Parts: sequence; C-alpha cells; structure tokens
Amino acid sequence: MDVKKALKYMFFSTLGFACMNATVKYLKDVNSYQIVFFRSLGSLFFTFGFLLKNKIPIIGKHNTLLIARSVVGASSMLLFFMSVKYLSIGTAVSLRYTAPIFAAIMAVFLLRERVKPLQWLFFVVSFIGVIVLKGLDKHINSYGLILVLIAAVLSGLVYIIISKIGKREHPAVIVNYFMVTATVLGGVLSIGNWVTPKASEWPFLFSLGVFGYIGQIYMTKAFQAASTNIVAPLKYIEVVFTAAIGVMVFQEIYTIWNLLGIALIIGGLVLNVWYKSKYIK
Repeated sequence: MDVKKALKYMFFSTLGFACMNATVKYLKDVNSYQIVFFRSLGSLFFTFGFLLKNKIPIIGKHNTLLIARSVVGASSMLLFFMSVKYLSIGTAVSLRYTAPIFAAIMAVFLLRERVKPLQWLFFVVSFIGVIVLKGLDKHINSYGLILVLIAAVLSGLVYIIISKIGKREHPAVIVNYFMVTATVLGGVLSIGNWVTPKASEWPFLFSLGVFGYIGQIYMTKAFQAASTNIVAPLKYIEVVFTAAIGVMVFQEIYTIWNLLGIALIIGGLVLNVWYKSKYIK
C-alpha cells in the first residue's frame, strides 16, 4: 500500500473532474446534448484504444446489464450537465454526490442488502444538508435542484447495476459501453437542437473527454495504490476544487447556508465511507 501515491493520484483525479465540471459551466450557451456527445466521444478515443491495445473483447458477455448501466448512466450525465446551467458548480457537484444514499436505499430492496443504523444516521446528516441548501438558501434554483437530484438517483441505480455485473466484465468494457451509449444518445438528441459553438468554444468541447478520462484513470490508480477507506473520502476534494474554480473563474458566490449544506452533505457521506470500510466487511 502506497498512501503517498494514492494521494497524488487522487489529487490529479479530482482536479481533472473539477476542470471538466468547470468546462461544462463555461459552455453554458452550448446545448447539453452536445456537451454529452463531445464529452463521451472524447473518452471513446481512450477506451477503444485501451481495449484494442490490450486485446480485450469490445463486446461484453452480459449485454442486458451493460446496456442498462449505459442508458441509466448517460441519462444521469445529461441531467447533471443540464443542472450546472442553473446551479453553482460546487453546489451541483455536492448534490450529485448524494448518489450513494439512493444506492443504499435501492440496495435494500433490490439486492437485499442491510444498512446499519449508524449508516442511516450519516445519510440523514447528508439529507439535512440538502434541506439546508434549498430551505435556507433562497437563491437555489428549484429546477436545477430537481435535475441534479434525479441525476443522483440514476447514478445510485448505476451503482446497483455495476454491483450486479460484479467482476464478470472488465472495467474498461463497462466504461466503453457507457461512452458509446452516451455518444449515440447525445448525438441523436443534438440533431434537432444543434447550437453551432463559437470558435473559442471548440477547444473546450474537445477537452471534456480528456478531463473526464484523466479523472477516471487516476481515480482507478489511486484505488489500486491504497485501501478504499483511505482513498474513497478523498474523491470529495472534487467539490473543493470545483467550488474554488467557480469562485475564481465564474465569480460564483457561496453563502453561509451554501457552505453549511455542502459541509453536511459531504460530511455525512465521508463518515459513511469511513464506517463501512472500518466496521463492515
């Protein structure tokens, strides 16, 4: 176990995802369908290359589950990108991270998993954070809030489907299915809603896939370098990086209620990761 390496990898991973989030915010005049298309198309270059280089079969063995994961994941991505147009990027990312809560609730009914009482307490803390954000901060856009929470629910369902797939498929195959589906979905939906990007926006569109891939690959390396209980809480640094970029680049303002709500959401989730890794085997 190499903790220093894991910290370094998660730094680059969270920075990569934060840059992708900021790029989506910058492209506010570009249709969300196009953003999904370019983000996915950019990553396909890397996933296809990896599969071909390592001679891994592109077509998986459990196509129904792979397609289901891809459709649900692509829908979640689209709704999240749409929500960023209505919310500050730090708030949107924080709310998207409620996905593990919805995953745990669905796992109780779909996978017959048990959730410990203390875990429910941590989830309640996170939900209180959501209530603080919406109930005490009148600047939160209701439409954006609904979009990102639905995205989080769908993301939670993705966790369930991946759990069903287990280790029967190579991770790169799962990601590749996701990127292919998202590219097709974004491309088809863009046909009747195309907004021609400005010359200055094209480089940012093409950078989406690069940032997404950097975030994904370094996160994978981090989990390989150290144990989950050390690495998993570090992914929430993405919220800090994203919010900082929002303040510096987009002049976003975070009220005391914003910060309290975000702290409660992330705090509850970090405590849950810590508890699961330490006491649940």
